[in-house]
Amino acid sequence: MKQFTRIALIGLSLVLTSCQWGEYYYVDFDNVPTDETMFKVTSKRYTDLSSGIPNDCYLPDGMPLSDWHDESSMNGPHKASGTTSAGFFQALLDKVNGTKVVEIAGTYESVDTQYGEITLSGKVLMPASGKFDRYILVSHYTIGSDREAPSNAFPLEGLLCSMGYALICPDYIGYGITRDKIHPYLVMDITAMNVVDMYLSVKNYFEAAGIRPKYDDIYLLGYSQGGATTMAVEYMIESLYNWVLDDDPIKIRRVFAGGGPYDVQATYNRFVTTDVADYPIAVPLVLQGMIEGNNLDLDVETIMQPWLCEKLDEWVNSKQYTTGQVNELIGTKVTHRMLTETGMDVKSKDVSELYKAMVQNSIVSYAWIPQAPVYILHSMDDETVTYLNATNAKQKWAGANIQYNFGHYGGHIKTCLRFLLTVKTLLEQEREDEKKEYLN
Repeated sequence: MKQFTRIALIGLSLVLTSCQWGEYYYVDFDNVPTDETMFKVTSKRYTDLSSGIPNDCYLPDGMPLSDWHDESSMNGPHKASGTTSAGFFQALLDKVNGTKVVEIAGTYESVDTQYGEITLSGKVLMPASGKFDRYILVSHYTIGSDREAPSNAFPLEGLLCSMGYALICPDYIGYGITRDKIHPYLVMDITAMNVVDMYLSVKNYFEAAGIRPKYDDIYLLGYSQGGATTMAVEYMIESLYNWVLDDDPIKIRRVFAGGGPYDVQATYNRFVTTDVADYPIAVPLVLQGMIEGNNLDLDVETIMQPWLCEKLDEWVNSKQYTTGQVNELIGTKVTHRMLTETGMDVKSKDVSELYKAMVQNSIVSYAWIPQAPVYILHSMDDETVTYLNATNAKQKWAGANIQYNFGHYGGHIKTCLRFLLTVKTLLEQEREDEKKEYLN
């Protein structure tokens, strides 16, 4: 794993924009003291979920959640799971109706792929009352278009805000304010640092405004790319940040990870050895992410077919298309049609260099065992992130305090809804347990 040369924990000066908060919002940010470590607010939006799910709330393939109606819209196999996707969807909405949320988009300081300073963006969602139990630090799943970035949309995970939590949702490098940059896809250390830095800047900002959660520990949450990232975030907090923040460590109550590519090398190797990439966009995303994010002296044109290289900027780097749209534009799931002969040769020098980078960015390759309690869900039918990732994680983290939930739950998107519903249920259970502890 790459050596960390520094941690950026500084923010920009706070500049508040004027906004009408609505009759339900009781927090006044007008006189927050200026501090360089704070989140800088760029926009605010008041959302009344009793009017329905916002049109800018997207599923992992970029489909607006409001456009989804039935099983035919869900990708992947649909083996017996006992509950339909419609059932998951309705269960998620049961507690949402009537919820009023404030969405606060803004910027903060972190590090880029060369550990230089960079200004990033993201969004905070909180109950309109201004009161909440805990922060949930969210690492989002793979997105293609910039309109899906948390600062530009209503994150799907934001539905959990209705339970009385404040969600912190970073955009990642390559989206939001940095949409002109290449996204370092699955470069775990940098992305995890970016996520933690946003938490620290938001925490400082809210405390300056006199806002504190009921409890001082936090939840970590992520699905798909976010599942692997949230495990890397746990690693960063437990192995690095809490060493630096010894006098005020970040306390993790629980981690929720679903459908994550915890083993990048094994995932990509499956594409090559089976000659099938069921999630075609992952091929250019991983190649470009490893090369750019790890500063490798490799040329993507020697690894990826010319026709795909020619379309890379238009289809991927423009951030105009969703992952579902890019998959359609690529038009094939056959790996050798996307990779050159050199790219298909796992013993070639170029692929060997790529594999080294992939191992360095696979959370299961770290000399680390999770310390906080973890819940991991993965569908054995997942066509996007192979189930091999889940089994490798279970083997690597044997003995850790991890609750695994593996089963035939259908495709990647359907399982995303199951994952969020399960997280909702687990959070409800924890809240009941806390009440019992208090009464005893």
